[in-house]
Amino acid sequence: MNKKIVTQIKDRILNGGQINIEEAELMILNAETKQISDAANEIRKHFSGNLFDMCSITNAKSGKCSEDCKWCSQSAYHKTEVETYNLIDTQEAVSNSLSNHKQGVKRFSLVTSGRTLTDKSLDNMIEIFDEVKQSSDISLCASMGLLNKSQLSKLKETGIEHYHCNLETAPSFFSELCTTHTIEDKIKTIKDAQNLGIKICSGGIIGMGETPAQRVELAFALAELKIDSIPINILNSIEGTKLESRELISDDEVLRAIAVFRFINPKAFIRFAGGRSQISIETQKKALNGGINSALVGDYLTTLGTKVKEDKQMFASAGFDIKL
Repeated sequence: MNKKIVTQIKDRILNGGQINIEEAELMILNAETKQISDAANEIRKHFSGNLFDMCSITNAKSGKCSEDCKWCSQSAYHKTEVETYNLIDTQEAVSNSLSNHKQGVKRFSLVTSGRTLTDKSLDNMIEIFDEVKQSSDISLCASMGLLNKSQLSKLKETGIEHYHCNLETAPSFFSELCTTHTIEDKIKTIKDAQNLGIKICSGGIIGMGETPAQRVELAFALAELKIDSIPINILNSIEGTKLESRELISDDEVLRAIAVFRFINPKAFIRFAGGRSQISIETQKKALNGGINSALVGDYLTTLGTKVKEDKQMFASAGFDIKL
């Protein structure tokens, strides 16, 4: 794909048009990385300006998951050294939310392992959310698996603004990575939440063996669902999982994926998420000028994350509006 065609597609998007799947597949395979990154940055600035969104998570229920997701250290199908516990202590959750709020983080999510939650466990989580709400005005999010519509409605009433449910990978590749639930199960949960007026955070993990075309497929699946927050995770191959020997995706592939995700989802918050430490700081800076405009900061689910202060300095240096 030559530079002229990339420019034409970029200009079409800036004028309200769209990229098609054939163009996106050619772009992710053949276009020059810097050019599509620069073009993606123009698209981001046009639709979102320099606003940067930060969120954080706390692992509120860890391990012993019934699902067989090949990448996940919390799956009961894997033998890993992940810490296991039932629901988090309320005061620990409150402390974590306060710490993030004081550092300028806008959103805070409680994340639980497992296919879903029982009604009793959900009620306990809601009690924790109520305590968090009393401690600060940080926006609340949740990631609790395949909840049903009644359970999602309870979260809505509690004040949950975003529900997180990753598609994880392309629909055509999902069954290669997980057999205990389907991508259609995830889409149902997403649509149920959207019908209740809950905003959705949904993305995926790149580097799990999918093709570049399947990364494009995932980006279009998210666009079809009108997702406004798209976390891009980079596989962190954890010992004991089925993907422990998966070769690390290259920095260039990461940049190309981010740029094409921006072409396909021009108005979304495209978010650095888990596995960011797998790529160099220099590449992270390039991504901030190549389509990224949000990030998960602080510690992640089962791995150490990033230092919020240092992240904010990096985001501000890239020209984003960050309060230091």
